[in-house]
Amino acid sequence: MQTEARVSGLPGALPGVPPVADAAAEMFLTLTVAGQLCGVPVLAVRDILSSQAITRVPLAPAEVAGSLNLRGRIVTAIDLRRRLGLPKRPAGSPSPMSVVVEQGGELYSLLSDSVGEVVPLSAEGFAGNPPTLDPVWREVSRGVHRQGDRLLIVLDVDRILAIG
Repeated sequence: MQTEARVSGLPGALPGVPPVADAAAEMFLTLTVAGQLCGVPVLAVRDILSSQAITRVPLAPAEVAGSLNLRGRIVTAIDLRRRLGLPKRPAGSPSPMSVVVEQGGELYSLLSDSVGEVVPLSAEGFAGNPPTLDPVWREVSRGVHRQGDRLLIVLDVDRILAIG
């Protein structure tokens, strides 16, 4: 059974984080990869899908989990854990969620452990990548944003998809 949800663009809220009234705030979809809170610009997101049947693509890079079918279109699935140099999903853990993005007329699914809310992030809350951030993460991150006692890593979708 295929379940999907459309991103509405309506701001959600993270627990303990007050809503931002800043008109210049950019909207981000939050997602989690191996316990790390991340965000992608909501304008880049086309769909959010629950567990999908993924077909492995022979000779594809390790970061490419395979492909899936979205309403008759072939979507390349990128395993964010592999792309970010993290260990594989533990056996018995829930199936990954798909955040579908578009680049160059092609659709890509970013496989994450969970998908959260759409939140506004004000420009003054952004900071560059800390020097202690892993080099692989630094390569694909636009920076960080403090969310209460956690750091949200803002992912650059173009850099995530630049494999090889």
